[in-house]
Amino acid sequence: MQPLPLAPLQLPLALILRSVVARHSNIFERLGPHACKRFGIEPTDLPFAFVLEPHPRRPTMTAVRSLPDDIPIRIAGPMIGLLGLVDGAYDGDALFFSRDLVIEGDVEAVLALRNALDDADVDLVADAAALFGPLAPLGQRLLGGALSRLKAAAGAQEGSESWN
Repeated sequence: MQPLPLAPLQLPLALILRSVVARHSNIFERLGPHACKRFGIEPTDLPFAFVLEPHPRRPTMTAVRSLPDDIPIRIAGPMIGLLGLVDGAYDGDALFFSRDLVIEGDVEAVLALRNALDDADVDLVADAAALFGPLAPLGQRLLGGALSRLKAAAGAQEGSESWN
């Protein structure tokens, strides 16, 4: 996947982030002084990373080949674990203490982000499926099935069924 351009990822990222914010309008308002910080999210099993700028008025998420050196906050772990943190399927403390999740930089900002996500009760599959309009139920089944297969594959690789 490394030689593939990242430009095609930008539009789906923007649309999914917009859908999450539309369905959970105050998700980033809880960040308080951390709302204007940049968060580096680095899936350890993918050849790219994400930069999240959760500004309440205009949040952005961008795919990058590697995180900038000046990024103040870095969250790294397997992609399925990172997705599970967003929708509450995985316990962040368990991932952190098992060393599947690495946090560097402003830990207070990471905790504020975690609390904002937990309070918003985000369902990434439903939020992404909402983009399909009247076909949202079909999209939810397809996306949910794909995510379930990824989780099962990750569990088989780790030798367990669950990460928490």
